[in-house]
Amino acid sequence: MVRVKELDVLGVRVEMPTNSPIVLLRERDGQRYVPIWIAAPEATAIAYAQQGVEPPRPLTHDLMVTIIEALGRRLERVHITELQEGIFFAELHFDGETVLSARPSDAIALALRAATPILTTEELLDEVGVTMAVEEEDEVERFREFLDEVSAEDFESSSDRGEEGQD
Repeated sequence: MVRVKELDVLGVRVEMPTNSPIVLLRERDGQRYVPIWIAAPEATAIAYAQQGVEPPRPLTHDLMVTIIEALGRRLERVHITELQEGIFFAELHFDGETVLSARPSDAIALALRAATPILTTEELLDEVGVTMAVEEEDEVERFREFLDEVSAEDFESSSDRGEEGQD
């Protein structure tokens, strides 16, 4: 029997020195963390959702949630399903047993907007989960403090900012 575990999104940050955005998930009733490297637009989308930012016009993930609801459907849960050759995979589970493949970053951004649980298996957590020692808990606290101070704009590139309002 497959044991399913719920994950909480701790937030996004930029990993140095590569300057790559990362989303950090934590096992809800445990000590394991799952870091997933993501692209800047998805980092912005996740940060906006966590900060409750409502842009004047809907961004892609906001629009997707609106479309799902307008079609009378509901996103019930998101599953981070596997890691293959260093790439995470996810699924969107809708009412009516519809399941769609998705990138984890998109799935997380949608889950946050739809107030939907993010799940994974015990097996995947055993494979990729990082358990932090007690002394490393300070690092997690510093990460949380960083999240309190960072804004979604910190993840936008200058070319992203230059494209606003052009559509």
